[in-house]
Amino acid sequence: MGFKNNIEFKGTKDGLIIHFNESCEYEKLKEQLIERLEKAKDFFIGAKIARIEGKNLSSDEENEIIDLINNRFGMIMIENNITCLKKEEVFTGLEEGMTKFVKATLRSGRKIEFKGNVIIMGDVNPGAKVIAYGNIVVMGALRGTAHAGSNGNDKAFVSALKLLPTQLRIGKYIARAPDSGGYDPKYPEIAFIKDDMIQIEPYLTKNR
Repeated sequence: MGFKNNIEFKGTKDGLIIHFNESCEYEKLKEQLIERLEKAKDFFIGAKIARIEGKNLSSDEENEIIDLINNRFGMIMIENNITCLKKEEVFTGLEEGMTKFVKATLRSGRKIEFKGNVIIMGDVNPGAKVIAYGNIVVMGALRGTAHAGSNGNDKAFVSALKLLPTQLRIGKYIARAPDSGGYDPKYPEIAFIKDDMIQIEPYLTKNR
């Protein structure tokens, strides 16, 4: 299979579609994607990616590709729509569904993944990941990656005493980490979808 056939870019009115050759191994696809993007870096900065399709990616592989697209090359993933992945029925128990309690601080390299809501009784350090079909609540500082509503529920939310994620995702929406450092919230915050984007606000119980 030739180089160009392993990765193809297709333009649509909604943005670019990246098509991966499903028979090509992941590491080779990643290397070729980086090479393609490096060669036309100026062209791709700020480009909108509508979806990625073709290759059946694992959750970690998907996260790695999206991180490359967003953070290394300055592109914008407007949808988390990996069309070849088989999604289960969207988890709707956001108010009273299954909930997993984790009474620990998550160190770098640790991942919690649950088909329901997740409450972390501690911090989520950089390099740690929390992935939930439902809501994610961190009773400490969230400095790693959080993906709420991971199987498609855009009504999920992420809340933390200190909301400072490396990457924040809710349903199909992704928020990049702020470029400037030094932000230190003095109050709990909540992230949710409003007007087709991730909004972050102080968590005020009287308004909820």
